[in-house]
Amino acid sequence: MIETYAESGQVRFEYKHFPFIGPESTQAALAAECANEQGKFWEYHDLLFANQKGENQGAFRNNVLKQLAVEAGLDVDQFSSCLSSAKYRRVIEQDRAEARQLGVQSTPIIFVNDQRFDGAYPFEDFQKAIEAELAKAQ
Repeated sequence: MIETYAESGQVRFEYKHFPFIGPESTQAALAAECANEQGKFWEYHDLLFANQKGENQGAFRNNVLKQLAVEAGLDVDQFSSCLSSAKYRRVIEQDRAEARQLGVQSTPIIFVNDQRFDGAYPFEDFQKAIEAELAKAQ
């Protein structure tokens, strides 16, 4: 979707955090925002998902999050400072509040304007929805 639609400027792609499984998911979201400061959000995001080991079982303790920062090629001192400051806590809390207002209870959920996709879907399903919305805008 990003390559086909967002990079061309046809649609805006937004990623919102919804840490709902406890403190470790909130720490992971904060860490992802710290990675974003260095332009490595998606690299870090992918490492987080690849390293999930269950809910609140230590997979996203701060020392693990810092090790993932090393793997993502981040400046670890800058990352660590950002993470310990929790400077993006308000962003994470706003994302979570917005999700709750929309009735979100789990992830992944993708919205194409008002059309909601709960769970994983093939690209073609999103493509149909996006193309229909683009046709309305013309």
